[in-house]
Amino acid sequence: MATSSNPEYDAIILGAGAAGLMCAIEAGKRERRVLILERSERIGKKILISGGGRCNFTNLHTTAENFISANPHFAKSALARYRPQAFIRLVEKHGISYHEKKLGQLFCDRSASDIVSMLEDECHRAGVEIRVNTDVRRVVKGEKAAAENAGKFTVQTDDGSFAARSLVVATGGLSIPKIGASPFGYDLARQFGIKIQPTRPALAPFLFTEADRRRWCDLAGVSTEVVASFGKQSFRDKMLFTHRGLSGPAILQISSYWDGESPIAIDLAPGIDLTALLQSGHREPLSWKTLMREILPRRLADRWLELYPPAGSSDRALAAAERHLHSWPVNPAATEGYGKAEVTAGGVNTDELSARTMESRRVSGLYFIGEVVDVTGQLGGFNFQWAWASGFCAGNAI
Repeated sequence: MATSSNPEYDAIILGAGAAGLMCAIEAGKRERRVLILERSERIGKKILISGGGRCNFTNLHTTAENFISANPHFAKSALARYRPQAFIRLVEKHGISYHEKKLGQLFCDRSASDIVSMLEDECHRAGVEIRVNTDVRRVVKGEKAAAENAGKFTVQTDDGSFAARSLVVATGGLSIPKIGASPFGYDLARQFGIKIQPTRPALAPFLFTEADRRRWCDLAGVSTEVVASFGKQSFRDKMLFTHRGLSGPAILQISSYWDGESPIAIDLAPGIDLTALLQSGHREPLSWKTLMREILPRRLADRWLELYPPAGSSDRALAAAERHLHSWPVNPAATEGYGKAEVTAGGVNTDELSARTMESRRVSGLYFIGEVVDVTGQLGGFNFQWAWASGFCAGNAI
């Protein structure tokens, strides 16, 4: 239990997620006295549920182009200073076996808990103090704090007050509230006059309109490879029909770019020239129905033919049918929101922060890292790499 005789800290970190733990490790290595305050009962809760419990902890091909931000250049500095290979060396140092699933995505062979244990061990080695089940009630700085803490940040909790010259906000976004997500980091930024880019759910499943739900949701569980597109962005991967709409990697990816109003386009037969197959001289002549059943899961093929039969057998009619299959417009009612979103887009405006250190340009000693910042990665380990990189930069600055 904290008392008025609390030891002095160089830095207090709010949040024991990926970014906060990495920041603490790096600061501790530099002999900074670091305290992490975590409101949940355990550290790394989002790490533990990530990647189906195996934690897609980085991506070998990480670049700034894999991130969404009002300033697309902001992430470049941090990503260059802490590359995927640096985290891989840490994983290998701890003997954690891993594999590349696809497209540079690295997963633990065993469990995401290996990553949490590794980070906890590194914190212990660096002399970092971690307090869980600790709710922050108030943060003040300077003249509003007690005289002995003038110029420092004072963090008031149910267990007492803690002071330090540096405060790092690593509280995450609004995604997955059932594991403790809250707007605390955004509220704290606003308290200090720091601007926030509007937030929205990202990497989230889509909900169908009521009409489309009646057409498609009895296909729940059917999966097929597609190209999902919106604007200039497109992703080729699996799409899954659910009881409420669409999910799967391709859908999660494109949801981060969706404007909330316009249709997305789905190519249900990517890379396939149906007209050429129909006219192929190397096989028996095919009917449109037979061809559809060859390239799509049978239940989906039959439903598609029921809803969108070709308007005849002429070349023009079949060409029109093929165009529709390659560009099926879907106008989602919404996403499934923060409850199912993997991350939160938007957040602390990057114009407010140093790209090299993550320190506020407005408030000396105040840092923002990880998901709370307006830097949002695509699916595939990129958000973890941003957490490691932004945490590393702040940890080497405090």
